[in-house]
Amino acid sequence: MRQVAKVLKVVFLQFAVLLLAALIAGVLGGGHEAISAILGGASYLFPNLFFVLSLGYVSKHGRASAATFFAGELLKVMATVLMLVVVQRMMGLSWLAMLGGLFAVLQANFFAFLLKS
Repeated sequence: MRQVAKVLKVVFLQFAVLLLAALIAGVLGGGHEAISAILGGASYLFPNLFFVLSLGYVSKHGRASAATFFAGELLKVMATVLMLVVVQRMMGLSWLAMLGGLFAVLQANFFAFLLKS
């Protein structure tokens, strides 16, 4: 369970970076762009959180394998793409800000080394 807690720190870092990206988008473009950035980043953040929690669950019960990892990763990518398309179609948000929020959350992993232990 300690490994799940370590990975959850990365998810929380992604959340913090998403808030920062939304703040920057809001200052530069206004509220519409801030919401677009939040929804773009959330389209990766929530599937990633579900993936981490489900991986922790299967590893706790001794059913973790490479197949469950890759199946979970595939579902995460499919959910991310689906959420991006649905949010864009339903709300008509700014693609640039959405992709900026998504990019910020994806790049947060490069700063995960700052979270020691």
